[in-house]
Amino acid sequence: MALQDICRQPHTPAFPLSRKWNDPISLALDGGDTNTVLGRGGFATLPFYMPLTANTGFKKPPLRPRTPHPAPPNQIPKRAAVAVPFELAHGTTTLSFKFQGGVIAAADTRSSCAGYVECPTAEKVIPIHSHLVGTTSGTSADCMLWKRILSRECRLYQLRNKVPLTVKGTAKLLSAALSPFKGTELCVAATLCGWDRTGPSLHYVYSDGTRLEGQLFSVGSGSPYAYSVLDREYRFDMSVPEAYALARNAVYHATHRDAYSGGCVDLYHVTECGWRKIGRDNLLPVYYEKKGGGEVRGF
Repeated sequence: MALQDICRQPHTPAFPLSRKWNDPISLALDGGDTNTVLGRGGFATLPFYMPLTANTGFKKPPLRPRTPHPAPPNQIPKRAAVAVPFELAHGTTTLSFKFQGGVIAAADTRSSCAGYVECPTAEKVIPIHSHLVGTTSGTSADCMLWKRILSRECRLYQLRNKVPLTVKGTAKLLSAALSPFKGTELCVAATLCGWDRTGPSLHYVYSDGTRLEGQLFSVGSGSPYAYSVLDREYRFDMSVPEAYALARNAVYHATHRDAYSGGCVDLYHVTECGWRKIGRDNLLPVYYEKKGGGEVRGF
């Protein structure tokens, strides 16, 4: 393309509508003429084509059909399956809900692998763009990878179309990207919490392609305990302080009962002006406060 610009040669379309492949190699394999390339208006001579004269004595060799070679047998010996000493179980507690003041997203910060706490300060609420955050549940590496891919695709969509992608469109995009991995070891359970031109929106996407829209979601091993609090105290007409308190209280109860959840609680609030991180609260003082021991110093 740059050489054509320097030599001031006309550009030929790379992939015209009338043919899938039009380069000389593909035309030769298909039995076509390698001296011409198919354009939108028919056949056009290649820009750098120089016809061979009869004095050169060069003759075009005939094309021979390619015969497929049999694949070599697999020489790798089969090994006996190695039993895993323990199951790599993982758990978390994430929740999100809509109310009259926007969308709330909260999650704990403990990243665990079986009985081992891998990281007590993990980020499970990941910003995707200025008006969208996502909660992650499942394998940490898979969640981080797909949230980065989703953030990139949303940015590219906004640059091409001059408007941000809606939350529903983002959920459809993530669901379509994850559905081919159904039945594999990929584990991603995401809740997309955002605000678009339709207002506040909340969608749940799983790695098998499942996509749900709702008012309230809780995902992870501690979700049954979080649901017990949310179902009792959730109201759409809550005030902002009441919504913050409800999210913290639900995550606290889940971390108290679920061994795979713990650490701190991250709280995000998404409004028409964008997302805002309210803060990260340690759950240990909340535990002593609930037990009646008062405030714990040093936290």
